[in-house]
Amino acid sequence: MKIIHTNISDVIIIEPKVFNDSRGFFFESFNQQAFNEAVGQDVQFVQDNHSYSKKGVLRGLHFQVQQPQGKLVRAVRGAVFDVVVDLRKSSPTFSQWVGTELSEENRRQIWVPAGFAHGFLTLSESAVCLYKTTGYYAPECERILAWNDVDIGIEWPAADKYIISLKDLNADLLENLECFP
Repeated sequence: MKIIHTNISDVIIIEPKVFNDSRGFFFESFNQQAFNEAVGQDVQFVQDNHSYSKKGVLRGLHFQVQQPQGKLVRAVRGAVFDVVVDLRKSSPTFSQWVGTELSEENRRQIWVPAGFAHGFLTLSESAVCLYKTTGYYAPECERILAWNDVDIGIEWPAADKYIISLKDLNADLLENLECFP
């Protein structure tokens, strides 16, 4: 696998080695040992999530301050613009973001460590995303950062319209959110 470093040192993009032939393709989508080496820590995943989204759906930016979750995210159908925001106040990259396209064509995954908000915009007609988490979902601990917070300045790709849940439309600005130490 190829590790692509981003402008936030703890966030990495993982690109698998794909073996193509006349029958199709094969690749290893996850290897615990290689993943732990790539992120420099022993990570244990406890939950797998699966989402389906139509074109223009914008999900996020979600995180849990109590019971935080690290996430390993990939698109297995279609394409999404995936975004990660550093919410660790002690970090030199606090409030900075990373965005990358994840698609069934590029087969990339992004590692979202605990301490970050995460969301994505569906670019294709539809998209299916799978992600592993290091913590269990705890709705009472969930917080949502506004996808359009000007202090963060995420450059979302243009869409005919954004389809956003009421929960995400009512998200808080960074200045009003409890963040990580």
